[in-house]
Amino acid sequence: MKAKLTNPKLLSDVISIISELVTEVKIKFDDDGMGIVAIDPANVAMVVFKLPKESFTEYEASKEVLGVNLDNLKAVLRRTKAGSNLIMESHENVLKLDILDKIKRSFSLALIEVESEDKDVPALEFLSQIQITPVDFVDAIEDCLIVSDSCTFIAEPDKFIIAASGLNSAKAEFSSDEVKIISGSSKAKYSLEYLQKFVKASKISDKIFVNFSSDHPVKLEFKRDNLDLSFILAPRVENED
Repeated sequence: MKAKLTNPKLLSDVISIISELVTEVKIKFDDDGMGIVAIDPANVAMVVFKLPKESFTEYEASKEVLGVNLDNLKAVLRRTKAGSNLIMESHENVLKLDILDKIKRSFSLALIEVESEDKDVPALEFLSQIQITPVDFVDAIEDCLIVSDSCTFIAEPDKFIIAASGLNSAKAEFSSDEVKIISGSSKAKYSLEYLQKFVKASKISDKIFVNFSSDHPVKLEFKRDNLDLSFILAPRVENED
């Protein structure tokens, strides 16, 4: 495998976000591009990342799966900056990373055995689909964090609500004038600990899609040109409160 990126800062940001959920992943390279599917140790959340081969200025890969420690990869990618080029190459048990600036800097990361089972992305159907701007979604999640450790998503055909309550409460309500809504009636509760990690992807996203149904997992999709980062989170059940 050999792949060259002219904007490695974006990949650096994505790997940093994923590393808050899992420490080791299998990075897959194939004819379509680079991808990661991983589940956190608590088996509560899944992350799905796709970087198509069109994102690379050079791309040569057969089907390869590379086991990588994300803390190590994150540390190397953080050495990139605006204007850097990144070349990734696999050599037997090593992932070689060359950062090209004024000079060429080279790193070699030992590949590891990742014990997690290969997981397929579940085929989920959602009653409610909301398209919202990153800043509005982040603000609503941060409001809820002030008062609780979980929040409730409520969707109707003409409104979307993110609310939390404990001794105190917080609520953000959006009409179809502020967000795009395709929805019946849905209501589900989710962990703010996880959502707080997920919304860090807002800085790499032009738009966020919130997909959920009553008491079912939510799928958050952070999208921009030539990049797709998604999270699937299991719902909280009422008797956990």
